[in-house]
Amino acid sequence: MPQNKLPATDSGIFLWMTYHAMKQAGLDCAAIFASVGMPDSPPDPNVRQINSPQGQFWAAAEKVSGDPDIGLHIGGAMPAFRGQVIEYLFLSSPTFGEGLERTLRYHRLLTDALHIKFRIEGDSAILYGFEHPVRHYLECAVAALITFLWHVTDSKFQAQEICFIYEKGASAIDYERIYRCPVHLGADEGIIRFDAKFLERPSPAAEPQLLTVHENLALQRISDLDRRELVHKIEGELAGLLELGEVTLESVATLLNKNPRTLRADLAHIGTHFNDVVANYRKRLAQQLLAQTQAPLDQIVYQTGFSEPSAFIRAFKRWTGETPMSYRARKQPEGKH
Repeated sequence: MPQNKLPATDSGIFLWMTYHAMKQAGLDCAAIFASVGMPDSPPDPNVRQINSPQGQFWAAAEKVSGDPDIGLHIGGAMPAFRGQVIEYLFLSSPTFGEGLERTLRYHRLLTDALHIKFRIEGDSAILYGFEHPVRHYLECAVAALITFLWHVTDSKFQAQEICFIYEKGASAIDYERIYRCPVHLGADEGIIRFDAKFLERPSPAAEPQLLTVHENLALQRISDLDRRELVHKIEGELAGLLELGEVTLESVATLLNKNPRTLRADLAHIGTHFNDVVANYRKRLAQQLLAQTQAPLDQIVYQTGFSEPSAFIRAFKRWTGETPMSYRARKQPEGKH
């Protein structure tokens, strides 16, 4: 496994839709979301969520609901993805096939927990890559995808079959009710199969000029995602280096197995600089330690990589316009801690 591999994430819109579908189903969202440390309130659709807690999340959902097929049923209750750049790309593409190709090209905008690809086998078109360790998450995501494909084709899309690799799941009747096609378990790979002729279906909303606009927007969103990922990798190495006083572009590049010149160029490509990344990380770390802990100032100075308290205080006033102690007093008023 490559070093510094980032955890898989989902677009915030997916969890936002999950929350509302669960609320509509009358589930105790407070208990379910508390299982992964989240409040009983609609998640921010603009904030990506780490995928790894999905097992814990759906285990809590199954326990609270008493439904062994909760992911399938919540997925079936979700509305279509609306107002997302993926939808606009699909609708403004000339054909269903081109819209699907663009959706897969930019699917990281929705999730990088599933690596979905596409192939043709005879008369069949096959979407594959539907494998995930959490059955409920996978069945919910597949339901959301099927609903999206119905939406962008005015309910004309029809899967011929869906296959999952696990042996045990919902009943055949339940699957067919949600997915509107047969589902086979214990398969060699997770797929959605449909008629290849459907790829040529013209899109009634095709518009070349809008397609260019939407594609540029998708490229910008991908670039933003790349920026966050690279910055996240760098920040993952900063904590230890700050305490050692060895925060240099060269030291971080070594830890990331990159040439320093390459790292500098990568940061420039996404519109930032190494010193800016370090300063922003120091600022957030200092604010967190002051607002959420009782760590003495000398310890915070050490953890944030400053040589002496006076340098830290000057930097903090430059960042926030107030001293560290006045910031702590405002964030932790007397009697709160």
